[in-house]
Order: sequence, then structure tokens, then C-alpha cells
Amino acid sequence: MKIAVVGTGYVGLVTGTCFADSGNDVTCVDINQEKVNALLNGVIPIYEPGLSDLVRRNTAAGRLHFTTNLAEAAEDADVVYLAVGTPPAADGSADLSALWAVCEALAPVLREDAVVVTKSTVPVGTNVKLYERLNSLTGRECRVASNPEFLKEGAAIDDFTKPDRVVVGVRTEAEANILRKLYEPFLRTDKPFLVMSPESAELTKYVANALLATKISFINQMANVCEKFDADINDVRRGIGHDSRIGFAFLHPGVGYGGSCFPKDVRALASTFGDTGIAPKLLEAVDWVNEQQKLVLQNKIENYFGDQIAGKTIAIWGLAFKPKTDDIREAPALVLIDRLLELGCEIKVNDPEAMNNVKAIYGDKLQYFVDHMEAVKGADALAIVTEWTEYRSPDFEQMKLLMNNPTVFDGRNLYKISAMVDNGFEYHSIGRPVVHPALELQ
Repeated sequence: MKIAVVGTGYVGLVTGTCFADSGNDVTCVDINQEKVNALLNGVIPIYEPGLSDLVRRNTAAGRLHFTTNLAEAAEDADVVYLAVGTPPAADGSADLSALWAVCEALAPVLREDAVVVTKSTVPVGTNVKLYERLNSLTGRECRVASNPEFLKEGAAIDDFTKPDRVVVGVRTEAEANILRKLYEPFLRTDKPFLVMSPESAELTKYVANALLATKISFINQMANVCEKFDADINDVRRGIGHDSRIGFAFLHPGVGYGGSCFPKDVRALASTFGDTGIAPKLLEAVDWVNEQQKLVLQNKIENYFGDQIAGKTIAIWGLAFKPKTDDIREAPALVLIDRLLELGCEIKVNDPEAMNNVKAIYGDKLQYFVDHMEAVKGADALAIVTEWTEYRSPDFEQMKLLMNNPTVFDGRNLYKISAMVDNGFEYHSIGRPVVHPALELQ
């Protein structure tokens, strides 16, 4: 099929590239000429494992194209995917201005039989509004479907090519058949192709993310309770996770979720409750707990150093909101950095992928280290914020020698308590008892 993908952000670029890799002719459109030029030269604006090679291979094969010319991309397209940004507005609702701008520009060049598909995360009811706008602008009945994405940053290509399910919201079986054909190469293991109304599809995306965010906030609040009673959240997590009704997914305590999806989607879903008469109390609580959880490490560090914190050197491992991405949107590390700078600390940071993005914000206010072990040299404490693989098995003996004070604030519970005791560290983690080097493990 001939496909146009409008928007070359995270979702649009992955979607277009994966469709091209399955044999379709795909043209990705973006209004940013500099970005398009970079993509034409094989320069990828985001870090996503495997994506760079996939873009270059399909571009070289002539199946993947990039342009700023929407008309050129859409006039021959069988399917037009809309993957533009829908950032949060001041009130938490989704800002759809980019989507409506594309709608206006698309209408004059849209083929009569083309299917327009919203891939962007949009509030329930957006599909019908898009349908009505396109009908009004073109003077005919247009075909508009919803196909929400369920991509995890760091595993997006696998998520797209080996999906748990594909969800489409359509008005007719003909639209469903077109999208079914498009996804057939990715559904060879009998994963479900779920056809529903556009409204149900739109809600499915938000409800999925809101439920996952709820699990994270729940386990984080339980972790904080565990600390008050000297219980161990890892033991509690095992105790509940083996219940088949609960499971272990998204029940890992930490310093809160971030990124481009969970924070904005929880708030946007809460915003959609406005006209229903239903108070979004649960969603508001999930968001509140998460924002409080981002303060946990800074509170531990402040309590530890007290009024002696000014001038202390704090090393931070991990800046991205999660491993395998350079995305720092709503990242807990930034909350910690802001507070430590306010308190007068010297900050030394390491992250395998996100340091350039952080440097664009903080400049020379921070010290940047390519080697994470170099970052701890002379540090009065180490804070671990992102669970990159290279942080999981450090040389503790060397680390202790390099640090000015062997104290670790682990926001991801990477290490066994016994290992930290044996290696002589004071160890503060999430939802577990604090251990001191002079104390033996009970």
C-alpha cells in the first residue's frame, strides 16, 4: 500500500519505518525542513534501539521517504496516518491544534477512497470531530479510523512488529479490512486484531496507560508505607505478585514515572471527565502520588545531610525517564537536579544516552561524565535514578575508594541489601530498611 505518515516524532517515525519494512511505500511528512533533511541523511532525532538501521535500510531500498510537502505525500496515499503531537494544555487536556491544522491542509488533497487514521493519542470524541471536519471541508463523506499506539520507548520496534494486540476503531467493515491487511504481516502468531467503535478505541489507549500508571503509583505508596514499619517492599511485592490476579508487571517501586505518555495521558483522561458528571478522583490521586514520589530521593538526601548539604558533591546515575531512551520529558532526575542545585550542591551526572538533552537545559551548571564510575569520584553521595543495565553490577570496591563518602541513594532498588552491607556502604533504597556499614544484616 501507499501510506503517508504525518509527523515524524517518536510514534510517526516508528510507525512509518515499520510499515515500510513490511513492504509498503511510505512517505513521512514533517513541517521541520531541518529535521527532514537529517532523516534523508540517515540522522535519527531520537534514540530507539534498532530504529536507525531500519530507517537507513528502508530509505536505501526506496520504500521510505521524507518530505515537508503534505500534498505530495497524501495525494496518492491509500492510508494517511496522523501522528502529530498532542501535548498537554495548561488545564491538563490534550492540545489538538496540530491535528486540526493538518486536517485543514489535508482536505484539498485527500483521495476520495483514502482512509485517514489517527495514531496520535487523542481524547474520546476526536475521531468524530475529525470526521465531521473533513466531511465539511471536502464536501463528501470521508473515511476516518482510529488506531491507537501501544509502543514502549526502548522496545518500540518489537512492540510494533510483535504486538500484543492491534486495536482499530472504525465505522465500516471496509475500513477494518484495509487496516487488517496492513497489519497482517505483524499478526502471524494469532495475536488479536480488535475492531471496535472509534470512541472505544480512543478510550482504550487512555485507559491502558492510566491503569499501568495506577499500578506504579500504588506500589510506590505501599513502598513508602513499608519504610515506616521497617518492612521490605520486595518481599511484599513477591507476596502479592504470585497471585495470578495481580502479577508482577509494573509493580516495581521507584521514584515515579515520567516520559511523554503516562503523565499527560492520566491528566488528559481526567480532563475528559469534565462533562460527564463523574469526578476523576482516582486519576487525580494517581497523578498526585507520582508527583510526590519524584521528591523521595531529594527528601532522603536532604534528611541525610541536614543543614550541611550546601557544597556537597552528589553523583547522579541516570537522567532519562527510563532505560533505552534519551527521553527526559517529565523525568524524575530533573526534579532531583533542580532541588540539589537550589540547595547549593555540586552535581556530577552520567547517562548513556540522555546527557546531551540534559546539557541543553542545564549547560555548565552540571558536570558530565561518559564513564559512570568517573562520575562518583569525590562524591559525597550517589543517587541512582534510572536503571540502566551498566549500573547493575558496579565494582563496589573501586566505587568505595573513589567516593568521598560511601553512601548510595538507590531510586530503583538495583542492589541486594546484603551486598551493600558486605561492601561497607550506607544504603538508602525505596521501601526497604536503611542499612549502615557498621550494622550486620539481620
